[in-house]
Amino acid sequence: MTEVITVDARGHKCPVPSLRLRKAMEGSEGGQVFVLLATDPMARIDVPFLMQETGGQVVSIEDEPDGSLKLTVSSGGVAQDR
Repeated sequence: MTEVITVDARGHKCPVPSLRLRKAMEGSEGGQVFVLLATDPMARIDVPFLMQETGGQVVSIEDEPDGSLKLTVSSGGVAQDR
């Protein structure tokens, strides 16, 4: 089993959280799991669109006790060229 890759984008505004997640996903194999930590509420909207675009899947979106979001996604293994 591959390890989960965490992308910490807390404190950044849209579009930075999604861009950091996209960058981390570059070249990943299908099924790789990523966790995005974000404080921008737009990540709740942006990440599902990113997953649709890249062939990935949103596994869960959780509200953390500190007010941040924890978005768990699985990559689609599609080459990221942006």
